[in-house]
Amino acid sequence: MLGALGISEFDERVYRAYLAKPDRTAREIAEDLGTTPSQIRHAVARLVELGVLRREQHGQYRPVSPRTVLSALLARRRADSEAAFAAVGDAVDDLASEYRANRLQGDPTGLVEVITGEAAITLRVAELTQSMRTHFWVLDRPPYLGPYSTELEETFTRDLLDRGLDIRSVYTPEALEQPGRFELITRLAQLGEQARILPTLPFRLRIMDRRVALVALIGGQYDKITVVHRSGLLDAILELFDVYWQRAQPIVSTAPETPDQPSTDDLLLLKMLQAGYKDQAIARQLGTSERTVTRRIAAIASRLGLDTRFQLGTEAAKRGWI
Repeated sequence: MLGALGISEFDERVYRAYLAKPDRTAREIAEDLGTTPSQIRHAVARLVELGVLRREQHGQYRPVSPRTVLSALLARRRADSEAAFAAVGDAVDDLASEYRANRLQGDPTGLVEVITGEAAITLRVAELTQSMRTHFWVLDRPPYLGPYSTELEETFTRDLLDRGLDIRSVYTPEALEQPGRFELITRLAQLGEQARILPTLPFRLRIMDRRVALVALIGGQYDKITVVHRSGLLDAILELFDVYWQRAQPIVSTAPETPDQPSTDDLLLLKMLQAGYKDQAIARQLGTSERTVTRRIAAIASRLGLDTRFQLGTEAAKRGWI
């Protein structure tokens, strides 16, 4: 039963014998188990090395609490297994890259896959997404494939964050027009997603583990995509992403909070205002009326003794609110 923890069936019997009667000698346990004292001593040495038994005096051993020691062994084995699987995954990636490189010498068309149709794109994206382990970088702009759900996006992103992926996303204002999405991205950014914004982007892009990129073939459509594998072309795409990343502005401020900082709702409003949203678009995000948004902006400006939205944006940035 304990073989998965590195404890053989015989050693487990010896451990159970000590659990039943801790004060027995090796000879007594050998008689009980029908074996020799020498075999018992070898088993005891292995159990001591694993931390399952501890030596108290010459020839006397005490069992360690199963809950304590076996839980620790289980955690250690699990960590070792995960590390081994990660190493195998890296080896698979290396072998796949070597295989692809050899194939490309004779057929360079394998550098790029062209995929068309909603069903085929959905399947290929799902396959590549499930294999991600280190990086997920995105240039995000409409259009999208299929219906959008804030619940699905939150579950997906939280899972990647829990797995320790480096998530970097550059959004356009149009990408955050779905009701509730701006607030969601703000919340995810506070949890670890590195989220930035730019007025425009030329196309939609996903980079996975810095080894493959998904690019929309036509800027205004997402029914035809290319999958770019490791190559000089992928290197250029990585550099292009970095250019847009450096130009973009963080959605969430890294400045420390101040005592006079506005409420969470007002901060969200100010961030959308900074991102270039009109009152109507802000109202859609917040689920309120355009008139209410205009009144709230005016109230914040009034509290700060400001007259214009430009002054409000400048002051909010200066104070580190946005």
